Amino acid sequence: MTETSISLLSILVGIVASNIYAYFSNSKDFGITGNTILGVFGSILFIKSFSRLGFSPSDIMQYHELNIGLFSINILVSALGGILFFLLVKYLYQKASSN
Repeated sequence: MTETSISLLSILVGIVASNIYAYFSNSKDFGITGNTILGVFGSILFIKSFSRLGFSPSDIMQYHELNIGLFSINILVSALGGILFFLLVKYLYQKASSN
């Protein structure tokens, strides 16, 4: 697995997590396209923020070996990023529409 495929997989996990969370919370505010965009930006934002702590794809693939622990943390942070960004935008959307 290369650094590029780890990054793409992280973004895909953010997309899936955002869409699944929206489905189970019965939130139809943004639709599938909006949830997908929120998942992309949320996962990228969180992964870029936390990659400084040693969870970047290059750290995961150091010495051309897959570090399973760092990889699972990367995937969890990506899923959390997609969900939290969805919640943030939903909160801001509700605040703006109530005024």
